[in-house]
Amino acid sequence: MAAATDAPVLAGIGSERNLTLVRLAAREAATHERPLRLLHAFDWATALAAPSVVGPHDAAEELLARATEIAKDVDETLPVSGEITEGPVVEMLVRRSDAAFLVAIGDGGMSTDSGWVPADAVAVQVAARAGCPVLVGRRDPPPEGPVLVGVDGSDGSRRALEWAFDCAARRAARLVAVRVVEPGGNDDPAVLGDIAAAAGRRHPSVAVECHTIRGDPGLVLVEQSRSTQVTVVAARGHRPGRGMLGSVCQKVLYRASAPVIVVRGIDAAEDPGGRDQGP
Repeated sequence: MAAATDAPVLAGIGSERNLTLVRLAAREAATHERPLRLLHAFDWATALAAPSVVGPHDAAEELLARATEIAKDVDETLPVSGEITEGPVVEMLVRRSDAAFLVAIGDGGMSTDSGWVPADAVAVQVAARAGCPVLVGRRDPPPEGPVLVGVDGSDGSRRALEWAFDCAARRAARLVAVRVVEPGGNDDPAVLGDIAAAAGRRHPSVAVECHTIRGDPGLVLVEQSRSTQVTVVAARGHRPGRGMLGSVCQKVLYRASAPVIVVRGIDAAEDPGGRDQGP
């Protein structure tokens, strides 16, 4: 799908733990010149169990007000709006993602939890089902490192690479492109070099490092993410159907240290800024 030029960045703000996410979402909105919409799904079950419904509702309004202040600290000119919605957060974000440029959501602590990550976790469901790219934030702010992207040569990973180039250009950051080859695969570094050269024609100012590494793709990218400010990965390399995440994407989403952008819902003729790439 092609995002409208005024399509917003949506940020799901469930609690104060998501305030770090607000800065990430505001930065993405500002660098892409998009409005930021802060959404809080009101939990009526919890509210009705409280002594008064007014208290939880006032707390939700205060949370959005504080999130708005944080977003304005990132860029005072950024258009920011807040909304308290009703219903399950996943269904709300997935539904609204069809008209969004990017959806930002917290990871619920999955990257710091060594246990099993449930398939119905909010971040997992949104990343799998959204109609646009999804930014999954972490609890701690990321370092000012390079942008990392995984490339396997598939159509999905090429679109992720295009997004990563745009991301690096807008952040004035270095780009690290990694192709992981499993045993028996072709480890010729020229393969990744050619792909990166083609994708980077629109961003000649971006410094690019290309690394072809043998190993497990997901584990290698997780390790590489430790010093990056964001990791970009395709939802699924081949036939990225809605509701599906590839095994590499899942490992990166669950365990990468850096925030992760899962690239999905992008047409081949569309660049991350929403502009037709042309011939």
